[in-house]
Amino acid sequence: MKTAVLHTRIAPTLKTQAETVFEKIGLSSSDAIRIFFKQVILRKGLPFDVAIPNKETAATLKKSERNMEVRTFETPEDAFAEWNNL
Repeated sequence: MKTAVLHTRIAPTLKTQAETVFEKIGLSSSDAIRIFFKQVILRKGLPFDVAIPNKETAATLKKSERNMEVRTFETPEDAFAEWNNL
């Protein structure tokens, strides 16, 4: 099988974080990129939504990146119970 080489520049921390996830699910970076490309072909576009967040969402994302006003839960059920009480 013939192959093509893909060279790309990416922030080292982004690469390391992604590879940590790939390792946990048994994928190499090449496997993950191959899956991404196949999904692009199958869906005839990106396999996820790409959108510019509104002001409220953007502000919330910035806070979460700084670990501000972030709530964590032990289980999904705990999170759902909290949401049900809102």
